[in-house]
Amino acid sequence: MQALLDVILPVFLVIGFGYVAVWRGYFPTSGVDALMKFSQNFAIPCLLFSAISNLDLSVSLNGRLLFSFYTGALSGFFLGLFGARYLFKRDWEDCVAIGFCCLFSNSVLLGLAINERAYGSAALAGAYSIIAFHSPFCYGVGITAMEIVRNRGQSPLLMARGVIRAMFRNALVMGITAGFIVNLTGITLPNVLSDGLDLVTRAALPTALFALGGVLIQYKPEGDARVIAMICAIALLIHPAITWTLGTSLSVPKDIFNTGVLTAAMAPGVNGYIFANMYGRARRVAASSVLVATAASVGTAWVWLVILG
Repeated sequence: MQALLDVILPVFLVIGFGYVAVWRGYFPTSGVDALMKFSQNFAIPCLLFSAISNLDLSVSLNGRLLFSFYTGALSGFFLGLFGARYLFKRDWEDCVAIGFCCLFSNSVLLGLAINERAYGSAALAGAYSIIAFHSPFCYGVGITAMEIVRNRGQSPLLMARGVIRAMFRNALVMGITAGFIVNLTGITLPNVLSDGLDLVTRAALPTALFALGGVLIQYKPEGDARVIAMICAIALLIHPAITWTLGTSLSVPKDIFNTGVLTAAMAPGVNGYIFANMYGRARRVAASSVLVATAASVGTAWVWLVILG
């Protein structure tokens, strides 16, 4: 119960402020859209750039952790994809969008905030190592699968070009890539630039959480309830269970193991809806899943915190 009060509820309280502010008309929807664009296109890319450029890659990039997390994520994608196809008879394009919701956990907006409150900022190295590959991996899988089902028979070269173009238009991927370049080349940023980045990154998580609450008010829990339940079960239970099982068998170090499992246990991110909207497929299911799973993750994240001790 203490973990629920001290770690999880403060994060969801900020989300709740955004939800209520828009619901009651104290904050305009257009303002929320602007906040979300600021956080996703500027503040969070700056946060990821700053974190990765200063990350000790020799310590933080643990192959066993990444294997555990991304095996769980990819398993979730295929479970969602084939579950939507063979259990619910959806079109293949819809199935890819549904699978993407199961694949893309909210590792930044919820994952970083809850991990920091649970284990402290010093324990975020494992989370950042996951996030470093999260957007490139998830968008790579999702876009590739969607291009395959939409353009059967297309030249593999043209398909690969479309995947790479779409990935590197993503602001998160650009921030991560720039962070790796600075880290690997050993470039030292001027103090004035570092101080400016620090000011922006301080605003990243609270702004994003408030905006997330405002965005969720626009989504209605409509659509196929059974598909939504499947997405929630895969994202909140199966993905972290696979990560926990593999991480335990591979003896992942405890500090990064905990953050890896907790990151895997986050609800589908808003990117799940963005991806569905980008292709115009399964948008209602994706939006409803983000809303329902985010609410449900209050309880499931607490359960995983208890399991992790």
